[in-house]
Amino acid sequence: MNKTEKIISLLLGGVLVWYLVAQSPAKQDAQTAQAPASASAPADAAQAPAGAAVAASAAPAAESAAPALPETPEEIVALENDELRLELSTWGGVVKKATLKKYAQNEGPAGEDNPPVEFDFSASPLGAVSPLRGSAPAAAKVFAVESASAGEVVFACAEGRRKVSLGADYRVTIEDDWYMPGEGAAMALSLGAMSMGESKNDLLSVDSWQMDVKGGKVVHHDEGDSPLKDYLAGGVAGGCSSSRSAAGLPASSVVPYAAPQKWIALKNRFFVTALASTTAGNGGFEAVVARDIAAPAYRPASVSARVLLAPGGGKNVTSVFYVGPKKQALLWELGMKDVMEFGMWRWVCYPILWVLNVFNSAIPNYGIAIILLTILVRLVFWPLTHKSTVGMKKMQEIQPLMKELQAKYKDNPQRLQQETFALYKTHKVNPMSSCLPMLIQIPVFIALFNVLRSAVELRYAPFLWIGDLSQPEGLGADSWFPWFGGLNILPILMALTMGLQSALTPTTGDKNQQKMMVVFMPVMMLFMFYSFPAALSLYWTLSQVVSIVQMWVIRRQTAAANAPAVEVIDPPQTRQMRRHC
Repeated sequence: MNKTEKIISLLLGGVLVWYLVAQSPAKQDAQTAQAPASASAPADAAQAPAGAAVAASAAPAAESAAPALPETPEEIVALENDELRLELSTWGGVVKKATLKKYAQNEGPAGEDNPPVEFDFSASPLGAVSPLRGSAPAAAKVFAVESASAGEVVFACAEGRRKVSLGADYRVTIEDDWYMPGEGAAMALSLGAMSMGESKNDLLSVDSWQMDVKGGKVVHHDEGDSPLKDYLAGGVAGGCSSSRSAAGLPASSVVPYAAPQKWIALKNRFFVTALASTTAGNGGFEAVVARDIAAPAYRPASVSARVLLAPGGGKNVTSVFYVGPKKQALLWELGMKDVMEFGMWRWVCYPILWVLNVFNSAIPNYGIAIILLTILVRLVFWPLTHKSTVGMKKMQEIQPLMKELQAKYKDNPQRLQQETFALYKTHKVNPMSSCLPMLIQIPVFIALFNVLRSAVELRYAPFLWIGDLSQPEGLGADSWFPWFGGLNILPILMALTMGLQSALTPTTGDKNQQKMMVVFMPVMMLFMFYSFPAALSLYWTLSQVVSIVQMWVIRRQTAAANAPAVEVIDPPQTRQMRRHC
């Protein structure tokens, strides 16, 4: 590489490293370290259990007594379809448990030995309507079951009815005509709770669409200036590690967000529970974040939320909830695609994830789908990388002439620049041609990083020796290789192929610098990628293998083009040969 290429390459590499490091779990360490011990909630509220209806920091004293249980026995009603099973209680007509039938709790297919994923909403029932802030606790409204089927139940009481319908694509619709938002005490509507997963790459966050700004805006409450930022674990890359001691911190904290919202979503790495829409106006929400009290360092364990219903909402209220996987196509239909949190590269992430699913539908294995996606990306960029490699090869060939010019015009920089550009023009060399592919591929790689890290499709997706493409391989973590969470083969292969690619890349720089890049960059990337999901290492390793093949092809073509022509010399003719002509 020449000096310009080195500078640009280092800048691009620095941007990529900054992105990966800034979005790594260490980012969360820095954020959580800023949180005050008592947070913004009052001491009484902070000690409330997760999901409890407690007062916000601006409210009077928090509720200290739990509401009395109804005297009427509780009855549980189940709604079920192919995707979701709901358990509803006649105490409030609320959802107390949701089971995602197509997603197993552990690796392998769902069954008796591997139950499906369950959301326990008993501490903060989905659809619960309760008085807001400072009101005395009230017993849940007791309903009777008026009618029920597999997909719908109608609850009735003296004040009116509540109909709960289970629809396709993990949607739950609640239609109420038994309470009047804004009349009497202000009311709140609960959208359940979400728990943090155990993976080091997991997250726990809240997203919403704020309506009191022009055009509305998406707020990711694990970043920016949201008052919830210091309590959550998330960001573009996720990560739940923290270096802040949990000693003396409250078990849970109540955090209000006073701005009207179009939708509100609670999410972890792969799943979402959300209020997608409601006909009742709202004045924001309040969240309760509980920490993991068994962890010595701060780690959020669960988050619940209640929507603050605005006065004058009307008696007939219809609310649509989503309880399901963090899947792009389903969230897109609800207008909640930003829950995927793809960041500024979402315009690249959306088509990449779509293509990945297309490949998987043709060959139902996400490992194969990633391989096909990698090959497709490399084919798309093949002309650019080919031109770049050829350009670097030509730059390498004219280096002797460059050195002659530098020696001849060492005292005349302006003339040296003119002669250098003339040399480029004569040999048809563009010194910037090698930088364009790098500029284009950086956003594509970041987009792939976001997609392969957070796609629910990769959860427990096996490939060859890999049991879960969404996690590091972790081979022998409990036996042979307990260090660093087990042996991860793909990051090692990635580092080796990166070193080989660097060695094969034409260079015009110092040989010692080239040797340093061959060793330094692969080692650095090995440490960065070692704890990343296996899907990322699979993509990057295969991408480099394709690049190595491309360089080998170009070298063969260049060698053939530069091979000296074989001159055919006719043998001298003898007198006898001339006689026969």
